[in-house]
Amino acid sequence: MAHNVFVDTSGLYSFLVKKDERHEHASAIVQKSLKEGHRFVTTDYVIDETATLLKARDYFHGVASLFEGVFASRACTMEWMDQEYFEKTKALFLKYNDHQWSFTDCFSFICMRAKGITAALTHDIHFKEAGFDPLLA
Repeated sequence: MAHNVFVDTSGLYSFLVKKDERHEHASAIVQKSLKEGHRFVTTDYVIDETATLLKARDYFHGVASLFEGVFASRACTMEWMDQEYFEKTKALFLKYNDHQWSFTDCFSFICMRAKGITAALTHDIHFKEAGFDPLLA
């Protein structure tokens, strides 16, 4: 049975930017996951972070492809922040103030738990701290 893989900012960046040191690894994971019938899940906050990161690192030319690729993909679904998600994310963020988790990380963790996702295309160690499997770590 196929399962979902969460896509985080660092994993999406590595997948999109061919000069990134983890690009080949990220691409291999995506291809293997697609072949095995896995689906991808991300959030509007991750897309926001990724677009901003691409622009900050002079890869703005890739932003349109990011938007088009995610929204046209049948293999990737988007979770959108709403009031219920915001309240849950805020509670997690405040509860774990001793961790360096960003608000976006907390939203990702909330979504992953809600969807039963255990693995993430990321090299962000915060995912491991939260009990998930960072596939690029």
